[in-house]
Amino acid sequence: MSERKRFEYERKPYLIVFEDTSAYRDTYGGVSEHVVLESYLLRPKGVPSDTVIVFMHPIGGGAYLPMTNALPRAGHHVIYCNSRYRGVDSALIMEKVVQDLAACVKDARERLGYQNVILGGWSGGGALSLFYQQQAQHPTVTCTPAGDPPDLTRLDLPPADGIMLLAAHISRHGTLTEWLDPSILDEQDPTKRDPELDIYNPDNPNQPPYSPEFIERYRAAQIARNRRITAWVKETLADLKAQGEPLMERGFVVHGTMADPRWLDPTLDPSDRPPGRCYLGDPRIVNMGPVGLARFSTLRSWLSQWSYDDANADGPRCAADIKVPTLVIGNTADDACTPSHTHRLFEAIGHPDKEMHMIKGATHYYAGPDQVPHLNQAVDIITRWLGERSWTAL
Repeated sequence: MSERKRFEYERKPYLIVFEDTSAYRDTYGGVSEHVVLESYLLRPKGVPSDTVIVFMHPIGGGAYLPMTNALPRAGHHVIYCNSRYRGVDSALIMEKVVQDLAACVKDARERLGYQNVILGGWSGGGALSLFYQQQAQHPTVTCTPAGDPPDLTRLDLPPADGIMLLAAHISRHGTLTEWLDPSILDEQDPTKRDPELDIYNPDNPNQPPYSPEFIERYRAAQIARNRRITAWVKETLADLKAQGEPLMERGFVVHGTMADPRWLDPTLDPSDRPPGRCYLGDPRIVNMGPVGLARFSTLRSWLSQWSYDDANADGPRCAADIKVPTLVIGNTADDACTPSHTHRLFEAIGHPDKEMHMIKGATHYYAGPDQVPHLNQAVDIITRWLGERSWTAL
């Protein structure tokens, strides 16, 4: 690790406000005609810069993560902007999150005066950043998968100058499908299961290390379950519209969303992650717990955010269209985003100026004293990469 100066930095909270013309509300609180984005500018003292790193995650909450704070300590200007769906993704629409990110990028350039904006695609922010940049370069999405606004071709989406994908997964819908419990046969009664697909059933004859045949069957069943839910969602939306209720919604529960065989079998997508755990704890408990991915959803949000075939924010597909330099950093002990996701994103990037690094022993959040050297290594890579492109004041 290189020797570098550590800077004191200031954290300035601020708001980004813009008018919301949606036909229905999908967030609670605030003035209903406007979107209010809670944001933070983290700026090293005495270090001017014309470049800022902008982080946004679909459901936010990363303003105090180790990486977010290590970057300004290293002399970089950072904005962490929460989307309108801060902390609650039950009704999240990815196309609206793109609109939120556009408001932040515009504000960074027009009000704060930054010439260069680098998207920091952390975790779920990776696919979001790629989707945003793809549409900012050449907008094609005219509505959500449910057929609703916003029309991204009619919005002013200023493209970023570069992208960093840090501990990023391929997409929310792709990740959910790889974690979906295919043993559940009845969405209304999760006790009805196929015992040979229930990886948490000790009596299941299929045990780790799993055979290739079992994994092939398991992955196919996961996709099939996602598609069954999607078919029900589309049918329900069509019925509501046929009843003269085009804006009506329905909420529903998705049981069993943390059943990736990788959590139990370290020979699958091998890395330094500990077996029997995921980033939220014991995957067997998380599988049916309240914080599982997509546990609570709405019809429109499912199509935009979780549908295997319909969601637009697909990391590899969007990455193929990227026309700016891209840095990819993966962590070998990450128990949320496994190495195959890092490699799939990197290989899909269409711009020739791209590079990838794997941080040996680093976890998803770089949390804890033992992770400080890994965090510093990642920051050194970022600092060097930005400096080579004149995107740093150092």
